[in-house]
Amino acid sequence: MEPNVFEEMAKRYDTEERKELANIVAEEVRKELQDSASKTLIDYGSGTGLVSLELTDKVKSVLLIDSSKQMVEVAKAKITQRGIGNANVLYSDFTQGTPELKSDIVLMSLVLLHIPNTQQILQELYNILNEGGKLIIVDFDKNEKISHPKVHNGFDHEELKERLSEAGFTSTEIRTFYHGEGIFMKKDASMFIASSIKGENANRC
Repeated sequence: MEPNVFEEMAKRYDTEERKELANIVAEEVRKELQDSASKTLIDYGSGTGLVSLELTDKVKSVLLIDSSKQMVEVAKAKITQRGIGNANVLYSDFTQGTPELKSDIVLMSLVLLHIPNTQQILQELYNILNEGGKLIIVDFDKNEKISHPKVHNGFDHEELKERLSEAGFTSTEIRTFYHGEGIFMKKDASMFIASSIKGENANRC
């Protein structure tokens, strides 16, 4: 399989709109990765790595996990082409459960809205994290204009805080950081970033 095959695939996946949005997300996530040079990061539902491959300079290592084999192959080709030495990929079907992994940081960017059982996935991510580890979620704010049988229409901050708390997370901070036109199923929408800590010693907000 030649790299140029994946370049073609990447072009199809990585539209200009997606790249633009991913860059906005990556810039916001970078703020959460201060003093993380010795830490490991898992990008859960990484797609082609549009967000996390921009963050490899901030952490010790990045593992991109996705349930699409094609996406994983495209991400792998990017890593090779760019000569990134601290990034790897893993194909995993989330419906079959999460692999036995551990990480200091887990990132989930615009993925939660696609997962029917929110509580189950938050619990699985809690289990993946090391004690004191951080879960970073980027997703859309609740949006009544959106209605789709397979996609959540965004998330209410207080409800999400409750779900994270039920999963065992402490000191969750959530803030809206971006408003864009046509970014959520062709509708105008806003995105939030949520940061939660695993551990009894974290200060509760």
